[in-house]
Amino acid sequence: MPELASESRPAEKRLIVLSGPSGVGKSTVVANLRREHPDVWLSVSATTRAPRPGEQDGVQYHFVTDEEFDRLVAEDELLEWARFAGNRYGTPRGPVQARLTAGAPVLLEIELQGARQIRETMPEAYHVFLAPPSWEELVRRLTGRGTESDEVIRRRLEVAKVELAAEKEFDTTLVNTSVQEVCAELLALIDAPKV
Repeated sequence: MPELASESRPAEKRLIVLSGPSGVGKSTVVANLRREHPDVWLSVSATTRAPRPGEQDGVQYHFVTDEEFDRLVAEDELLEWARFAGNRYGTPRGPVQARLTAGAPVLLEIELQGARQIRETMPEAYHVFLAPPSWEELVRRLTGRGTESDEVIRRRLEVAKVELAAEKEFDTTLVNTSVQEVCAELLALIDAPKV
């Protein structure tokens, strides 16, 4: 007798890819979402950049050397990877695939290059673009961090112009005027049944 679908394995959950320009508030939105809904699993990316004040290895990022990142790429252990602002970032494959196989919701917070790679390798993913309320607000947020040099900020703003132009490549756009509202909208997308 054939098994019923509900008995064979947990219902598949949607893989959500969150992207947008640097400084738009992706990390703030995700941190707030995770604080209020710890059941939403966020993939922790690997990066070659140095930790910012207060960041912990394995929490915000897995901080790795260039040599370790080379090994991850060579052994196909990353779902996607990209160079951004002089550093490399990538999504470890194993933990994401394990969560999806278990039927758990997965959220990826990644840059535009990585989002494009995920669209190619995992077309079932739902892509969400986080946009700033205005260009002026994005500039204010980037310069107000106080964690980066003027040169890094200038490069990030140049890249942000390109990233903003890619908004049409995404399945939906959320405008970050309120972290709480964006979190609620993102949670609704994560909980939405896969079609």
